[in-house]
Amino acid sequence: MKLYIVSFGAGILVGIIYALLQVRSPAPPAIALLGLLGMLIGEQVVPTAKRMIAGEPITVAWFRSECIPKISGAPPATTAAAAASVSTVAEDDSKAAP
Repeated sequence: MKLYIVSFGAGILVGIIYALLQVRSPAPPAIALLGLLGMLIGEQVVPTAKRMIAGEPITVAWFRSECIPKISGAPPATTAAAAASVSTVAEDDSKAAP
C-alpha cells in the first residue's frame, strides 16, 4: 500500500512541475520519454553518492552491474558471463593476428 501512496504522491509532484513548465499532461512523447530517462538516471545518483560517501570506488564494473541494468531494464551481466565474453573477444583477436 505504501508503494501506491508514494507513486501517487510522485505523480502529483510531476503534475505540479508540468503545470509550472506549462507542458500539457500527458506530455508529448519525446518530452515524456526524456523525463522518464531522467528519472531512471536520477535514481542512480543516490546509490552512487552512498558509495562515494562510504569511500568505496566507483568502477566501471560496479556501474555496469548495478546501474546499467536499472536504467536499461536489461538483466545484470554476471561476472562469469562478462569474463567469458571478454576472453572470447581476446581469443578472436589472437586468431585474427598474423
